[in-house]
Amino acid sequence: LDGQTVRILHPGFLSREGGPDFRGAVVQFGDAPPRSGDIEVDMHANGWRAHGHDRNSAFANVILHVTWDGDQQATYTPPALVIGSLLDAPVGELGFWLNSEGAEMLPENLLGKCSVPLKDLPAGKLSELLHEAGQIRFRAKAAQFQARARQVGWEQTLWEGIFRALGYKHNAWPMQCLAEHRERWQTQSLALPELQARLLGISGLLPGELTRAQRVADGYLRCVWDQWWREREEFSECVLPRTLWRFHGQRPANHPQRRLALAAHWLSAGKLPAKLEHWCAATFPDECLATSLFETLQIEPDDFWSWHWTIRSPRLAKPQPLLGAARVTDLAVNVILPWLWVRAVEGKNQELQASIQHRFDIWPAAEDNSVLRLGRQRLLGTHLKRMLRTAAEQQGLIQITRDFCDHSNAVCENCRFPELVQNWRGQQSYSREGVGF
Repeated sequence: LDGQTVRILHPGFLSREGGPDFRGAVVQFGDAPPRSGDIEVDMHANGWRAHGHDRNSAFANVILHVTWDGDQQATYTPPALVIGSLLDAPVGELGFWLNSEGAEMLPENLLGKCSVPLKDLPAGKLSELLHEAGQIRFRAKAAQFQARARQVGWEQTLWEGIFRALGYKHNAWPMQCLAEHRERWQTQSLALPELQARLLGISGLLPGELTRAQRVADGYLRCVWDQWWREREEFSECVLPRTLWRFHGQRPANHPQRRLALAAHWLSAGKLPAKLEHWCAATFPDECLATSLFETLQIEPDDFWSWHWTIRSPRLAKPQPLLGAARVTDLAVNVILPWLWVRAVEGKNQELQASIQHRFDIWPAAEDNSVLRLGRQRLLGTHLKRMLRTAAEQQGLIQITRDFCDHSNAVCENCRFPELVQNWRGQQSYSREGVGF
């Protein structure tokens, strides 16, 4: 709006979560050096303040506010670009294109610099590269469990990993924080309802008021409060502030209240580490591995949580399991298998190490997520999920984005991964240290 020319060197990456619409863009204003930051898109220029972006720290890195219309006399922070009169095609045509499959793909000139050498790799070599990067990630997780176990023991380390995994991306930290205080709040004689009430109370997620509309939910909430009010003073130093939790863009089934109810089932039943060790020692056909772990982790139906997404939600038409196959896979590749493997390393049991390693290598692919979608498009030039057939390949792609993409910008400035790929024909191992950033 101030008359400067604007060059979008890279639009960044669409974010479907809270915060700016595009992350990691590269923009040049006039003759100034290019800047990296986020882009927010609104219909009207006054949306910046009307939507509270100026008061939200998540928007602190926005370098360009793109709007359909705007007031040239107003003062905008950050710089604003009004595009209503700048389109190169009618709105109807653009709308038709946005609903097509092509809109999901990055243009060729916006792909990562590594996409060309990756595309030239034979399929077997690409799979080999992804698997080796996946091994780096697997062993890094195992090393973290090993280091933590020296402080708190193997069982506590397992519970911290499980809680963190149940927190998903947004709530991993508060879930892990709860697990770190497990010795404080878990007692052997506590029944399942009391343990659920205690976890919900300590988490800070317990509503203070009834819905007045959901009879079953209100009845459950009264029972939880009957338990929690007696002991909340005793555990006051463990209670987390509700502001630690994030709910934006979260599936109802993944709500932390429901995940805590699931964790309470495992804790109440007891002997989970022993069950996992027994599963590890048993022999299963490859195609039955995921099912066998699912059965090991399965719990009984919950009178309340099988029928509700949250404490205040209406009763569901059909019961929903607290644990699904996708969550079992995430637990397997991120927690259970690396935890079991590093214990075998500590025990110098090479046969068991090899068995666990094999399970990781052939484990079916996990549920798709935003990191994998972006990695497939940016590095592999495809949005197709079938490109990654195993969880190990998915873990490898995530590791590559963490090792290289996270240390560069959208135009791949100073990224050395393309050099690694070009040398990848059996001559060089995957190593971020080997090529630098």
